[in-house]
Amino acid sequence: MDLALPLAISSSSQVYWWAGLIVAVAVLLILDLLVVKGRDGQMTFRQASLASAFWVAIALSFGVVLLLFGESGDAGAYFAGYLVEKSLSLDNVFVFLLVFGAFGIQAKEQYRLLTFGIILALFMRAAFIVVGAAALNAVSWVSFIFAAFLIWTGWRMFRHRHDHDGEDELVEKLQKRLPITDDPRAEGKLFVKLDGKRMFTAGGAAFIAIAIVDLIFAVDSVPAILAITPDPYIVFAANAFALLGLRPLFFLVAELVEKLYYLKMALAFLLIFIGAKMVLAEFVGKIGPEYSLPGIVFILGGGVVSSLWRERRLKREAGV
Repeated sequence: MDLALPLAISSSSQVYWWAGLIVAVAVLLILDLLVVKGRDGQMTFRQASLASAFWVAIALSFGVVLLLFGESGDAGAYFAGYLVEKSLSLDNVFVFLLVFGAFGIQAKEQYRLLTFGIILALFMRAAFIVVGAAALNAVSWVSFIFAAFLIWTGWRMFRHRHDHDGEDELVEKLQKRLPITDDPRAEGKLFVKLDGKRMFTAGGAAFIAIAIVDLIFAVDSVPAILAITPDPYIVFAANAFALLGLRPLFFLVAELVEKLYYLKMALAFLLIFIGAKMVLAEFVGKIGPEYSLPGIVFILGGGVVSSLWRERRLKREAGV
């Protein structure tokens, strides 16, 4: 499988593009960690808004680089993939909120667990990207399996558009089966050995839940972006830049959970749309980002606008 970025540059420099992307992601992740740690893991709504805008600007800047130096369609594929991954990461945030609330994780420890979760998600998605892209390149009919999975995932998400019953059940099972201690000596650790028995702290149990959620979302999101572009470099870049802004997005969405009422429904329609596009492409040929990007924007924009309209209507009815 060719992992090279299809840029209009010599093949000998391809490794530098990969190295540059990996180094940039690592530096940005460390910078994000230091900034949030300096605030004791806390962010106000305003700080989270500014930080989210910063990460979106970084992601858009990478897209501009592809637009200037890439081949035709690279930037469009990246922007479409980034928009999909950024939108799906909102559902990650909802589940993280659920996990932290269920295990009683304090705000000062949440940033550390979010960091572990982001790093783990990057590794998981990198592995899924390599395997998924190799499968698509080797066997064309794999695209039908990916499409069927996306459509099924979208239908499952639509059925649970106003709840997280599956995640609730996962957390309840972990709480029952994992040996969890509330011993104050274990504060700040993921697990500890007490009286010769290894015990998880609440933070450790929450991390196990986050790891499982990361795995589930990697299985869901990687086929979605591979349906837009099979290029591993663009797919990884879109995933990485979407995940880098996950921590401020967590603090931002924590204030907006109730307002984004129809967003999960929009995500469900988005996955079904991408799955259908993947099937159609096998019969009529590749469908470029000039068609898929407007469709993605329309679906997600509809979810956000409908949610804000509902919020305004409820306030009007309540006389606020």
